[in-house]
Amino acid sequence: MKFLRQIGEYLFIVKRDPNQERTGMMKAMHGMNRLSLLMFIVALFVMLFKFLIIPYFKK
Repeated sequence: MKFLRQIGEYLFIVKRDPNQERTGMMKAMHGMNRLSLLMFIVALFVMLFKFLIIPYFKK
């Protein structure tokens, strides 16, 4: 469950633990992880649109 909580923190769904130490490198790492996760989700939507939606309307 810690994995799902971390994803929730990246996407600002779950509040982060206020007692956890935050360093500059940690902020940079979380920023890069957040960006890569959002890019992955966008790519999934593009693939869904390209392979399912467009061929459905070409018939």
